[in-house]
Amino acid sequence: TKWGVLGAIGVGLLVGALMSIITEYYTAMGKGPVKSIIRQSSTGHATNVIGGLAVGMESTFLPILVLAGGIWGSYQFAGLYGVAIAAAGMMATTAMQLAIDAFGPIADNAGGIAEMSELPPEVREKTDVLDAVGNTTAASGKGFAIASAALTALALFAAFVGVAMPDNQHIDIYKADVLAALFVGGMIPFIFSSLAIRAVGEAAMAMVEEVRRQFRTIPGIMEGTGKPEYEKCVAISTQASIKKMMLPGAITIISPLIIGFTLGPEALGGFLAGATVSGVLMGMFQNNAGGAWDNAKKSFEKGVEINGEMYYKKSEPHKASVTGDTVGDPFKDTSGPSMNILIKLMSIVSLVIAPTLAQIDAKKASKEQVEKKIEIKTESVAAINKSNTVHY
Repeated sequence: TKWGVLGAIGVGLLVGALMSIITEYYTAMGKGPVKSIIRQSSTGHATNVIGGLAVGMESTFLPILVLAGGIWGSYQFAGLYGVAIAAAGMMATTAMQLAIDAFGPIADNAGGIAEMSELPPEVREKTDVLDAVGNTTAASGKGFAIASAALTALALFAAFVGVAMPDNQHIDIYKADVLAALFVGGMIPFIFSSLAIRAVGEAAMAMVEEVRRQFRTIPGIMEGTGKPEYEKCVAISTQASIKKMMLPGAITIISPLIIGFTLGPEALGGFLAGATVSGVLMGMFQNNAGGAWDNAKKSFEKGVEINGEMYYKKSEPHKASVTGDTVGDPFKDTSGPSMNILIKLMSIVSLVIAPTLAQIDAKKASKEQVEKKIEIKTESVAAINKSNTVHY
């Protein structure tokens, strides 16, 4: 009904708002999770990293409950169509989300320009506050994106099942091939994240080696008399961003094809279910952990109190927070945001090949039916011959 559709839109808007509020709590300066990372920074680099990982993992609890409630609620209003409409309801605030996402990089670059231009320290202090807010808004936007991706992927998943299995629209995980594909799908976001994070690490190593080379071979860089070769550093970054993401991209596209054409549409459905659940959790964990680490570091730049003592930039706890932020950067800027692209793209590829899989499955089922009929006839003939022999 029209009221059911309207209710599903309302559920989508509510889910988006709650996701943003929860993400803000886990990543904003002055909130409990970031404060816990700050406290753990006082005892060293390792405890800072442990604290950030714990915050990231904890931050999946409430968002997943909200997302599950949104799926159930929108389904009650308008079925699987309602789930798709809830995703559309979330997307109704796209303009606001784009503004929120853009704020962080703009504030960050403003701070960088202020520093390079050697403006007074108070200018950098103001841009640091804006940058900290930008980290929170960026994390909020990414949380919103991964939630909308989950709802969209579920709608695509329903469409895939309807097209690929028109006569038998259910997936039975009791079957061995479906259960095996479910586990393989759950693994894909992990291997994708591994490749993305490794790409960042290798590009960073190449960048550090290039900068060290320039310091060795170009005299006067620090004094301002020598000019660094900026273009070589930019080339390392841009080439890595293209070349090193070819394999993760190929995995995303090829893996549904392999599962679909070797194990069939039902196994591919299990594969997509595993990848969607695992990808959503990985995306939330990495986005929130990275944002919390970054704002823990930012907190030291304006001064924080730990056990009655004030700590500032370049103190030992600040150095530990820098380590955490360095770990968190590929989480929140590379692998975390790419999870929503991963689950959407795999669902779309599966939906594209669904008609072909349906035809193959129908031919296979028809062949099995013919073989079964032949087997039944053979058994019948054998039974008749046996009966005639006994009678004779």
